[in-house]
Amino acid sequence: MAPLILYATAGCHLCEEAQRVVHAALGCCVPEVDIADRQELVERYGVRIPVLCRTDTGTELDWPFGADQVRRLMAP
Repeated sequence: MAPLILYATAGCHLCEEAQRVVHAALGCCVPEVDIADRQELVERYGVRIPVLCRTDTGTELDWPFGADQVRRLMAP
C-alpha cells in the first residue's frame, strides 16, 4: 500500500470523519500529522483540513472525500 498521511488537527470532527472514511475504504487508519505543530502546515492546510496525502507522489485529496476517492488515490 502506498504511504498516506492525513493532515488534521486535534478536536476536528471533520478530521475524525475523514479517518473513518479512510478506514472504511482501506480497512485501516492512516497516520495523522497535526498541522498545529508547524506554522508552515497551518499556512498550507489551515482552511483545507482534513487533507489526505499520498506521500510518494504528493497527490492530495481535500475534504470532502468518499471511500471510492480514497481507493482511486491508492491506485497505481
